[in-house]
Amino acid sequence: MSQTRLSVNINKIATLRNARGGSIPNVVEAAVNCQKFGAQGITVHPRPDERHIRYQDVRDLRPVINTEFNIEGYPSQRFIDLVLEVKPHQVTLVPDSHDVITSNQGWNVIKYDTFLKEVINELQKAGIRTSIFIETDVTQIERAAKTGTNRIELYTEPYARNYPHNPEKAIAPYIKAAKKASEVGLELNAGHDLNLTNLKYFHENIPALLEVSIGHALISDALYYGLEKTILLYLEQLK
Repeated sequence: MSQTRLSVNINKIATLRNARGGSIPNVVEAAVNCQKFGAQGITVHPRPDERHIRYQDVRDLRPVINTEFNIEGYPSQRFIDLVLEVKPHQVTLVPDSHDVITSNQGWNVIKYDTFLKEVINELQKAGIRTSIFIETDVTQIERAAKTGTNRIELYTEPYARNYPHNPEKAIAPYIKAAKKASEVGLELNAGHDLNLTNLKYFHENIPALLEVSIGHALISDALYYGLEKTILLYLEQLK
């Protein structure tokens, strides 16, 4: 089985830059360094208010990504136009309302079935792999397979929240979800609040996990350990 890929979400680099203005820290340089230090992908999540990653950042990043470029976001027309312009390797569709601080739920695929099918079809015609941000409800996962998406990304905040209290109970719904994804032919990603404490256990218990996207915890850890050592520490959890 191949090693699960680590995609580093660099939104928090942009948050720090935007707090002061200017170009320090530089998000393009950060992405280049993440790759140099071993990251197997770069993730960004541009939001409508551009409070961290800006749309122009996405354009500036595209030429320097030599691993995998994953763009997350709500599929507004502006977002779709952007990803069709830059053509990342993967687009992860997230049901964020414009005012959320961070992603806080997965898609209700049953409710938005037609909408998601249309968006996914448009992206795939452009040669872009698609992933749907989703929770562990196996009925939703079954319906996700019918949208035509290539992958799902499991929303792991509930796992991270419950892991310190009862790891086995925290992981149980994710094991079921992963098995269901495999049964219906969906590839599997995961992300949200995974960190150096809970990542190894998650990885060891979830079969066929292709990719984890980690931003907030990884960038925060880099303040203590440095970016290079931090990325190596996260890669170690995925062996």
